[in-house]
Amino acid sequence: MHPLNHHQISDVTQRDDRAAWRIVATDWILIALALALAGLAPNPLTLILALFILGCRQLSLGIIVHETGHQTFFQSKKTNHWVGRWLSGYWVFSSQTVYMKGHLSHHRYAGTAEDPDLKNYSAYPISKASFRRKVWRDLSGQTGWRRLKSIARSIRRYRQLDEEGRRVVKGGLITNLSLLLVLSLLNAPWLFLLWVTAFATTHMLCTRIRQIGEHAAVPNPNSDDPRDHTRTIVTDWWERLFIAPHQIAFHLEHHLLPSVPLYQLPKLHQMLNQVGFFQGVRFTRGYRALIADIIVRPTSS
Repeated sequence: MHPLNHHQISDVTQRDDRAAWRIVATDWILIALALALAGLAPNPLTLILALFILGCRQLSLGIIVHETGHQTFFQSKKTNHWVGRWLSGYWVFSSQTVYMKGHLSHHRYAGTAEDPDLKNYSAYPISKASFRRKVWRDLSGQTGWRRLKSIARSIRRYRQLDEEGRRVVKGGLITNLSLLLVLSLLNAPWLFLLWVTAFATTHMLCTRIRQIGEHAAVPNPNSDDPRDHTRTIVTDWWERLFIAPHQIAFHLEHHLLPSVPLYQLPKLHQMLNQVGFFQGVRFTRGYRALIADIIVRPTSS
């Protein structure tokens, strides 16, 4: 499906532990800075900034689950497994094992009616009013409340869960209660509420935008060519800070070669572009342009 030779593929599939650790460190530094900003100078502006930074970084923790689940992030399988749990997945109550089962099916069936993720974007394009309602449900916590209730239900039914379910609940409680303890020792336990609020609001919006950015309102959702059913978005630094972290917007490239690590996707994009593979492909320039793509334009009477 791609024109690259063996040497080029070998180049872009190289694992780089330093690049992977840089992404992990960036996320946790930004999380710490967002909490510190809100704690040291609490006002409406800093709280809103912190909520969006935290929500985007929580999405990034999920992205690390994705990368380590593909075994493309670190060279060591053991490190991928550990980081995908204790430095990412457990913090957002996400199971690497369960996630990858569905995600591998998504890769296998993308562009068909069998895609398990189809429900996330099949309705697009939608009206502006419908999109506004979705954004409001996310930012008002309605979407996140369902997720929080699901987590609470898993905690209550802990003994009925399978081994992986119990592991995720236990890990999620250990990590999140540890954060609460640290914040309490710093005389700022209320910041834990900010962490949970971000999870239930801005994180849900970032997740929705990521999903629609990847596959909604694409040229041909029923094509077997990823250039037709998957989108890459060209992002600015502020969009990577508040909406779509790191190189996750290179989603077309990920579908073409899932074995390429996140931090190598820009290089893969450049390689494919140089050989003319993207001729005729329209790349969306930022998330404002994405929203224009997924909104139905009113017809003139």
